[in-house]
Amino acid sequence: MIEVLLVRTSLSRLAPGLASRPAAATLLAIAVAAVGLGPAASPAAAATIPAGAGSYTDSRPAGTSGPTTNTGAPVTPKLTTAARDKPVPTNDWWSSLAYQRYGDNPYSTPMYGHPLTYQAKASGLEVGYPTTPAIVGDGRQYEYAHKADLTVGLSGLNSPDTKADAWSDWTVTPYWADGSRTFRATIGHGMPFVYAKGSGGDARITTASTPTVFSDDGNVLGITVAGHHYALFAPTGSDWNVSGTAITAGLGGKDYFSLAVLPSTDALATYRKYAFSFVTGSQVAWQSTGGTVKATYSLTTEAKEGTERGTLQALYRHQWLHTTDALTPYTYVSPRGTMKVRESASFTTSQKNNGVVPALPASSGVDKARLAGYLNEVANASDPFSGAADTYWTGKALGRLAQLVPVADQIGETATRDKLLGLMKGRLQEWFTAGGASEFSYDKDWKTLTGYPASYGSDTELNDHHFHYSYYVYAAAIIAQYDQAWAADSAWGTMIKHLIRDTANPSRTDSAYPFLRGFDVYAGHSWASGHQGFAAGNNQESSSESINLSAGLVLWGAATGDNNLRDLGSFLLTTESEAITQYWFDASQQVFPASFGHDTVGMVWGSGGAYSTWWTANPEEIHGINVLPVTGGSLHLAREKAAIKRNIAEMERENGGPAQEWRDLLWQFESLSDPAAAKAKWDGVNGNYTPEQGESKAHTYHWINTLNTVGAPDMTVSGDLPTSAVFSKDGTRTYTAHNHGATARTVTFSDGKTLSVPARSTATSTGPGGPGPDPEEPGPSTGNTFRLKTGGVLTTATTDPAGADTVASADGVNRDGTPYRPTVYEVKKVNGKVASGTATAFRLRVDAGTKVGLAPQVRVSYDLTGDGTFDRAETFRYFATDPVNGWEEYTQASGAQATTGSLGELKNGTVRLEIWNALGNGTSQVQTGTDAAVLKIPYV
Repeated sequence: MIEVLLVRTSLSRLAPGLASRPAAATLLAIAVAAVGLGPAASPAAAATIPAGAGSYTDSRPAGTSGPTTNTGAPVTPKLTTAARDKPVPTNDWWSSLAYQRYGDNPYSTPMYGHPLTYQAKASGLEVGYPTTPAIVGDGRQYEYAHKADLTVGLSGLNSPDTKADAWSDWTVTPYWADGSRTFRATIGHGMPFVYAKGSGGDARITTASTPTVFSDDGNVLGITVAGHHYALFAPTGSDWNVSGTAITAGLGGKDYFSLAVLPSTDALATYRKYAFSFVTGSQVAWQSTGGTVKATYSLTTEAKEGTERGTLQALYRHQWLHTTDALTPYTYVSPRGTMKVRESASFTTSQKNNGVVPALPASSGVDKARLAGYLNEVANASDPFSGAADTYWTGKALGRLAQLVPVADQIGETATRDKLLGLMKGRLQEWFTAGGASEFSYDKDWKTLTGYPASYGSDTELNDHHFHYSYYVYAAAIIAQYDQAWAADSAWGTMIKHLIRDTANPSRTDSAYPFLRGFDVYAGHSWASGHQGFAAGNNQESSSESINLSAGLVLWGAATGDNNLRDLGSFLLTTESEAITQYWFDASQQVFPASFGHDTVGMVWGSGGAYSTWWTANPEEIHGINVLPVTGGSLHLAREKAAIKRNIAEMERENGGPAQEWRDLLWQFESLSDPAAAKAKWDGVNGNYTPEQGESKAHTYHWINTLNTVGAPDMTVSGDLPTSAVFSKDGTRTYTAHNHGATARTVTFSDGKTLSVPARSTATSTGPGGPGPDPEEPGPSTGNTFRLKTGGVLTTATTDPAGADTVASADGVNRDGTPYRPTVYEVKKVNGKVASGTATAFRLRVDAGTKVGLAPQVRVSYDLTGDGTFDRAETFRYFATDPVNGWEEYTQASGAQATTGSLGELKNGTVRLEIWNALGNGTSQVQTGTDAAVLKIPYV
């Protein structure tokens, strides 16, 4: 178990000097790493390697360090001979297998695959399934910490270390050898199975306590350990032998066996079907077309016995919310909320493309003279880079200038625009030329490009490359918008592509950089630590700086005509946006444990999340670290406006009032939900404040006043060009798009609106549509009517799209009165007093298609204090559906069947609606996202 305070105490070892920096001046970007792009040879033996007009070195500057152990000793990747020449994806969920950060641990730290957790040791692989959260660090952190239920290995195995032997997009195979025995175990995200191969010994499972055997069928054994159910599968003809906590099976000349964690004991037959369909690889494929981003996640398998090549996968919340593929009723617990199981080797997700624009559109709300004055303050400063020397703070300064270039251009301040561009070019060219005070150096062992002077462990721990370099890529994209010659490969574009290949490489065959080094395609977000050497797994603090890289890829790809790179950026941004929404901001209030008293986290860990940062406990920074930098890539945050309001409200509660230090960042964040409230705060200080170090008064003024005029982003509409966006206010939508191309084009939006955009220009128009003022959240205290929202949510929002959820079959058994595999919808933190003379009411639309004899049934439950115990439950009579396609209406008028408990005042309470099929042998559907999918509670 790793507590927040212990994590923060260890910071001086991770980034020397950081803990002592003043909070107002320090911004930790403790994360990410490298990735590759396109074909490239490994660097030549020369000390300086040309790269277009730029260059980098293949040896570090004198007096600097590369990757080290915690004692400062140099370290190289811990790989088998078979993997030695393959670029290793540091900054992953399993990086400690390859990066031996601690000299006394040659195996690994805990690795969080979900639903299973793992830790390598001398005798094999510890496996756990944590299902109960712990609240630690004075209530600031929740975690599902790794605790071994069992260890899988071979009899007698005693390996001196564990190495990474093979890996793919979200799986890895660690390797053990002790001179007599060899052992491999393939594990991965979403995999309920561990696929083992070994030689020199019998299969051996050592349990943490004496197991209970619930099924024994020779080579298939079902056991329960610590309340968790596992199935063990040895080759046909073998037999498991249980002796205390030791379980062994001879392999009969074979070299394989497997185990699986079961969602329930009655799932054994289903899981047995896939026990010998061994996963050998994983791969994601994406495409961005017509305003939609689709991704297909596929596993490759090998049949060790028989012909079965299918498998079972557990989908994270951010995945199953966006798939229409069939899912089983099986689920798992995880730190990211419920995982749902699919019976297939692949699944596909589909999301609206979260557009990125170089700048917000021109509006009448901006005083050009005032804005020009703010722009001049930056452009004419004695040191526009504020003394920045290392990669991170240089990046912050570049980002600050980059935001102002299109703003200056928009109001006709071309001289200021060009001065800003010149400043950015000059500083980038200094970094992109080897031999000066600042340069980039390639490490052939770790296959990564590191900038020196480095910071926050970007050199010694391979932390944060995606954070640091995001600013360089974004700034270069803005330059390329105005000066394509500068961005050409023969000029400075090659160096930018090296930074992209280090941090977001779409190529799996590049020998110089790994595929998507820091972005975990299955987890849906990036990781920050290069070594993953923590008991809580890997972590990421500033998810927004990871988004900044994705937004930079969209703009750079668009500006340079590289649509593949542009679409990679769209995939990364859209995917991580949903992960941020669910796992950092808990927008649906379905992820954080009920016992965790926060609405947001500053850091996500493999084991959970923490209301903290690496360097301060100040609430403004905890909330703001996942907002900065505010750019045209930040618009995705506006999808969940109610969550923004909760976020700001919590910050002000924890802070004892409105923000003071990072007020500009948080004003801009608030403006994505409530521009008028943000403008009131800006007007209240009238520019009399100190900007956050990556911000400027010019950008904040333009951002807040523009959104106050055109309205908050309308995320219900998307354009078929990734560099487009829509805003809405008082029933009027504003459409904007930037066309980087050399010919005019027409952008089509999902509501049917079209916009003609000239070449290399921005266009804007308006039209009817969109939500009226403040549609998002009247609040549970006054809004007692909740819509059903796909994903298991009850919400007061009225802008969610219409949809439908599947209600599981009753499997031919009478389930009247007892929920069976129900589809569940919840809302948490509800406050209200009982309204005298009223009762629970609902209006649902259900459809059984042509199936005969189905009967959906509803139960509504109230947890009055949010403590996890439901104090009141109301079960209504079922509704017999007809065997005709089409929606039918089911309401409380069917009558109450049973009621338990009493209603009382809701104080941070939870309201739950369950719907299941009480009768029949088939699935039905229930509508979501409409006025015919509502629950009204008897509260005011």
